[in-house]
Amino acid sequence: SVIVPVHNSECWLDECLKSVWEQDFKDTMELSVFNDASKDGSAEIIEKWKIKLEDAGVPVIIGSNDSSQPRGVGFAKNQAVIQSSGTYLCFLDSDDVMMPQRVRLQHEAAIQHPNSIIGCQVRREPLESTERYTRWINNLTEEQLLTQVFTSHGPTVIMPTWFCSREWFFHVGKFDEGGKGVPEDLLFFYKHLQKGGEVFRVNHCLLLYRYHPQAATHSVLEGTIWNHRVRFLEDRVLSSWTSFTIWNAGKQGKKLYRSLSPANRKKVTAFCDVDEKKITKGFYTYEESEERPKPKIPICHFREATPPFILCVKL
Repeated sequence: SVIVPVHNSECWLDECLKSVWEQDFKDTMELSVFNDASKDGSAEIIEKWKIKLEDAGVPVIIGSNDSSQPRGVGFAKNQAVIQSSGTYLCFLDSDDVMMPQRVRLQHEAAIQHPNSIIGCQVRREPLESTERYTRWINNLTEEQLLTQVFTSHGPTVIMPTWFCSREWFFHVGKFDEGGKGVPEDLLFFYKHLQKGGEVFRVNHCLLLYRYHPQAATHSVLEGTIWNHRVRFLEDRVLSSWTSFTIWNAGKQGKKLYRSLSPANRKKVTAFCDVDEKKITKGFYTYEESEERPKPKIPICHFREATPPFILCVKL
């Protein structure tokens, strides 16, 4: 089942649905579209492609939220999944375009990796947008797909490239339906990892990934993502550590320290750095603390610091 959530997507939808029609996958395939309160011509474009796709032997299921307010991308994706019936789910955003071999190659990988989210490499459109991010998406090693899950870039295989089994999707438990401002893909990805899910990327460029101002990504606040990341770090890593050093006595390191739960703040033995000025200061006082006396955390040169470390530096 190709899963397409739609909200006011008329300017991209033709290309998107044409790319479903052009798949070279030989097994059975269906398209499940959920139209989330679009006010433009999206519904007409979907109907037009329904005829074309069904002529080509691809059944099309269309669901819609006909109220005046969209329910959000998490809700739309869940509805599209619920109304579909395929053993595997291929997620496709309505502003992106699949290469003809996408479903075939990701389906082959999904059979080999049943509890995985399968991703792929992408081509960014326009080409010069988010160059570093695109390089990150495409060049992570197999090991980094798991070690870099704590970075600010979000899931190490990006949502528009996801392919997984229906059974595994429901085992993880659907997308958060909080609507605007909720990073539903990141939350699902974290739950997936917590349930022992794996991450795999097909090393072919199988998706044209569009960058534009209306993209839902832009409605998610940086602070929201930061808070989810810190909680995930506490759950996955810090819960089994008795003490650690924060590598960076500057803004990012202090921000992490202040964001930790009180129990985890107590585990911070020191900050370490290379900056002489910060090291000479000797310690960081947590001024906002209710505790008396206020916590003072030593700042030392990294050579004097004891592991384990949390590195708070830009990639």
